[in-house]
This record gives sequence, structure tokens and C-alpha cells, in this order.
Amino acid sequence: MSLLIEFQEYIAKEHLFEKNDRLLIAVSGGMDSIALCELCYQSNYKFAIAHCNFKLRGQDSEDDEAFVKNIAAKYSVHIYTNQFDTSSYANNQDVNIQSAARMLRYEWFNEILQTEKDQPFSCILTAHHADDQAETVMMNFFKGTGIRGLLGMSPKDSGIGGKISRPMLFAKKQTIHSFAIEHALTWREDVSNESSKYSRNFIRNEVIPLLQNKYPQVTDNLLNNVARFSNVYSIYENSILVSKKKLLLQKGTDYHISVLKLLQYKELNTIIFELLYPFGFSANQIPEIVKLLKAETGKYISSESYRIIKNRHWLILTQLQNLHSDFILIEQGQASVSFHNLNLSIQNHTAPFKIDKDNHSACIDSSLLQFPLILRKWKTGDYFYPFGMNKKKKLSRFFIDQKFSLLEKEHTWIVESNKKIVWIVGHRLDNRFRITDQTKKSLLLKVSSSK
Repeated sequence: MSLLIEFQEYIAKEHLFEKNDRLLIAVSGGMDSIALCELCYQSNYKFAIAHCNFKLRGQDSEDDEAFVKNIAAKYSVHIYTNQFDTSSYANNQDVNIQSAARMLRYEWFNEILQTEKDQPFSCILTAHHADDQAETVMMNFFKGTGIRGLLGMSPKDSGIGGKISRPMLFAKKQTIHSFAIEHALTWREDVSNESSKYSRNFIRNEVIPLLQNKYPQVTDNLLNNVARFSNVYSIYENSILVSKKKLLLQKGTDYHISVLKLLQYKELNTIIFELLYPFGFSANQIPEIVKLLKAETGKYISSESYRIIKNRHWLILTQLQNLHSDFILIEQGQASVSFHNLNLSIQNHTAPFKIDKDNHSACIDSSLLQFPLILRKWKTGDYFYPFGMNKKKKLSRFFIDQKFSLLEKEHTWIVESNKKIVWIVGHRLDNRFRITDQTKKSLLLKVSSSK
């Protein structure tokens, strides 16, 4: 069967795109992407070309760009080009060159998809093929990405670059090469592919050839394993989804996980990994997170985007970007906290107590508090027992009764102890924490402007 027919059948089988869709092909100028253009052209698909000049190989990068422009002219299609200072970007983002190039490429592709409204593209096509897939699976295995990584690349997915389709994922490189020779295609050779400096090149140039000496069918076996793992993963994923629904409780922008429920799982490491992987936590952090389950309140572990905090019988996931603004821990003995142009002072007192009548302070029975306290924005579902009352009231109802404006509600903070509201900052104390005749020690909280 010809590559062209297999190409068309694979697209239909995987439902990658429709016949009349407009496609954006990522073209480097190498053999694979040039063959992809020819296959799309012979299949009468409507497409345009996008080429990234990463400015990494001097004149070769400029020659690649000129070559791809000629390819666009050959097929009479529109071409998008962009030049990037990839080295500077990598330094600024503290990532390697390969990661920087990938980030820049897909972010730009996404911009094209977002801005082309008159003639929108349905998806981005990349020229990844079966040999790339085998290399990816092997790299993921060595990096320790778990069962998800053993699935390799999907024929289509939604990444940072929008909708991505890989219509050549079924084809081996040798088959693509034969197609290119048969149709007299010309392409650019990237000499950096011969270097084993980068991980993928090392796998391609060193590891796979070595394995083929002992296991000649190593590439076929890896690809067959991908198909098997996909079936296994479907069963695995359904089980994980059931566990996530039981364990992951969303509260506003935060997520709460019951430690007691989590400890009931025998497959603890796997469950924790699947729960926390979407929040940027790695497999290497799992042992420390397991220790966190039995750690004291206030201990935490961070990923690049989230922090998971132990709070008595709960793990609380909160975004780092919101941590200092919307979720602040107050440790025992701490004298003050600054937040959003405000300052909260914290003072310990013994009887007799002088209780200020103004709303900017709260005198609390210290024996009823459990540290650390949490200073946070209020959220839907919060309730408290207003001072002087023995019935609970939702904060949303309290705001209505007090005729709060929308702006006032948005800027309302609360102090919390062991998941109980202690004080609506600047407004009302919770009756459960009031000073009584039996109170021996108190905590005085005062809020003031820090400007």
C-alpha cells in the first residue's frame, strides 16, 4: 500500500481533521515536514505553512527560512515566518534550548490560530513519525514519567499550541524517505541532528542502534507496546477518575484532600502522583508528600505553580500566584502580617482584658485557637456564627444584611482556625471565639492600613 493511501486512511481512522478543513503545517525544511506538505498537496487538503527561525545555526538558519519560503511558493500557499532569539529566551526562562524552542514554537502557533478569524485553521500539523514515537517512549521510560509517558505522543491533542494533529505518526522514517525520493522532493539537512548532545539525538544515534544489535525489532516492539499500553491506560484512567472524585474537593481556587481518606489506599504513591501531577508535582516529590501526610500542621511542599500545605487532617492545594495575596499562614508567635496594603498585628494578652469596641480589632480566646491560623479571601459557602448569636449564617447572607457593595465583598478577608472562621476582618467576630469569664489568655488582632 502506498504511503499516500495509508496517510489518508490514518487521518480518517483517527478523525484528525475533515476534508474541507484549513490546516497549518509546521515546516522546518527537513525531509519529514517537506514530505508532509507533499502528502497534503496530493490529498487536496487546504493548508498554509508556518516556519520558525530560532537563530541557532547562523547562516544555516537563514538558508532554512529562504528554502521554506520557496516551498510555500511551489505549492502556492501562504507562509507565516517568525524569528526568535532562542538563546536569550532560554536564559531568561532558565530552560534548555530544546525546551525554549518548543515553548516559542507552540506559543506562536497558538497566536496564529487565535488571530486568523476570517479563514480559521482547524489544527496544526506536525511531521512526527513512528521512529519519533519510539524515541519518545524510550525517553519517557528513562525519565520516569509513569504509565502516561509510555503512551508516547497522541495522534491528536490540545497542547499550548492549540489543536495539534500528527498525521504521519503511523509511518516509519524509511518509508517517508522512499516517498520523498520517489517524488523527487528536496529538503534541508540539519547537521545538529548528527550530534548526540541532546537527549533525543542520543537515543536516536546511540541507544537504539545499540539495542538493534541484540533486538533487531526494537522499534516495532516499542510501537506495539504503545498500542497495548493505550488499552491498559483506558482501564487505569477510569479507576483514577473515580478516586479523584472521592478525594479532590474544590473550594474556590483551592483544592482540599482528606488525609484520612488518602491513607486508606494501598496504592498510595500512585494515587498521590495522579492527584498531584496536574498541579505540577513530579514523581520524585511523591516520597516527601507521603511524609507530609503525617507531618505537623503548617508543613508544605511546592511545585512550580502550586503549594500543598498540611492543615490538620487535610492537604490544601493553593496556587503560588495566589499564595501571598489570597492564602497566608499565621504561625504561633508571629507578631504581624502584611497583605494588600493592610497590616494585621497579633498580640497576646492575659486577664483582665481591654476589649476595643471598633470593628478593626478582635479579642479572641487563645485556648480555642489551633495554629497555624489562615488569613484568606472569603469564598462561596463560608459561614460563621456572628458575635452575640448562636445560629450560623452564611457570609453571602451577612453581606446582604450589611449592604456590602460588590467591591467590599471582593476585598473581604477572614481569619480561620481549623476550618472555622474566627473573624471577618474589620467587620465581625465569630461568637464561638469570644472572650468569656473563663478566658485566661487572649489574642488581639488589629487591622490597619500599611500605606
